[in-house]
Amino acid sequence: MSALFQPFSLRGLTLENRIVISPMCQYSADNGQATAWHHTHLGSLSLSGAGLLMIEATAVSPEGRITNGCLGLWDDATEAALERTLAAIRQNALVPIGMQIAHAGRKASSARPWEGGALLALDAGGWETMGPSPLPQRPEERAPREMTDADLARVRDQFVDTARRAVRLGLSAIELHAAHGYLLHEFLSPIANQRTDAYGGSRENRMRYPLEIFDAVRAVVPDNIPVGVRVSATDWVEGGWAPEDSVVFAQALRARGCDWIDASSGGVSPLQQIPLSTGYQVPFAEKIRNEADIPTIAVGLINEAHEAEAIVAQGRADLVAVGRAFLYNPHWAWAAAAELGATVKAPPQYWRAFPRHAKNLFGDTHFGAR
Repeated sequence: MSALFQPFSLRGLTLENRIVISPMCQYSADNGQATAWHHTHLGSLSLSGAGLLMIEATAVSPEGRITNGCLGLWDDATEAALERTLAAIRQNALVPIGMQIAHAGRKASSARPWEGGALLALDAGGWETMGPSPLPQRPEERAPREMTDADLARVRDQFVDTARRAVRLGLSAIELHAAHGYLLHEFLSPIANQRTDAYGGSRENRMRYPLEIFDAVRAVVPDNIPVGVRVSATDWVEGGWAPEDSVVFAQALRARGCDWIDASSGGVSPLQQIPLSTGYQVPFAEKIRNEADIPTIAVGLINEAHEAEAIVAQGRADLVAVGRAFLYNPHWAWAAAAELGATVKAPPQYWRAFPRHAKNLFGDTHFGAR
């Protein structure tokens, strides 16, 4: 039996298989509000046969967006727009839907990737950014404003408000984004955090604010709904955040009720040296799983079914997140199930789509045509 297609439970949520669709930014919102694009994009992926679909990084405030096209969930208008999208999708969805919530920190106020992705000038649609220290992402960019105690409290409240709205929307899981050089990762990394107060300096101090955010979110999310964290397990820069730090952070999160660690990497510095290859981040998921005793999600250039199968079968991670491959083929999980001899859920309108070598792909289904 395929290990990838075995169920897995996270608190009150049981996934039918170990495939997670990664949260993937679409940069297609209107003032933070979901649009027809999200209906199309998420609607397609909701029929994918994956175990869990995660909505893209969703900003907790307007200034917390990466770009002015990023999705948000910070007021009644953004909540209502996403509620309409989810209501339409759920009429046919075959997968539970979760959400990653985030604040972009000093990497906010950027152009969309297909428009260059650079930091936007204040007179060109940009806005003031903030971070743990007044250090720019790149030397040529303007520096963010160092967050005050009032800023820390306000952003913490924004994460809580977004989490409450996500619960109201009936989302099945919540993930805090503490990776890729965004705000919570900035606090963790000594590259971005050079504060001299209780939130800077030692690793314990640099972990303090992300842990406070997690505690505040976990406190308002019902016990049956799992909450996880995406981390950059390493900065890929000498003197930066390292895998050993991620283990300690994961241990602290597990003690606070965290349900999984999504192990990514990089994003906090243009000096990073990343040895890109298939499954290059899997060792981080394996290390955190073994040393912090917490479920992990492996992610990063995992494109083939046999690669994902081996990761789970060998106990290197509990779940596998697939991103770009699902953009290329929204039915990637169907192809994986066919290759691995497993079954997967599909709408009856598609039951006649199975290939000859996988007649039981959709289980004991019958499609009688006249």
